Amino acid sequence: QVQLVESGGGLVQAGGSLRLSCAASTSIFSINHMGWYRQAPGKQRELVASMSSAGSTYYTDSVKGRFTISRNNARNTMYLQMNVLKPEDTAVYYCKADATMWSSWGQGTQVTVSS
Repeated sequence: QVQLVESGGGLVQAGGSLRLSCAASTSIFSINHMGWYRQAPGKQRELVASMSSAGSTYYTDSVKGRFTISRNNARNTMYLQMNVLKPEDTAVYYCKADATMWSSWGQGTQVTVSS
């Protein structure tokens, strides 16, 4: 099982940008599916974006055109570039890795967007 560590969160004004990173403790080359989730206070955790090992991507409607998911297998790292941030993007962001036999979550990183 892989350990995941997120970084890159912080406080930003509306319209600003942040890039989140998710560093894995081992190779992510063969991990089937990796994704970014977020959980705002009082709300359920939701899938924001995901990417398969083949490179196909998914984005929830509210972030399409603003967020970009990517992965660098050589660096064992997944990224989430977030542009044109809105106050409603405020949440704790988690990365997740899904392999055939296991799943693993990171500890989360806080993103706060001020209006």
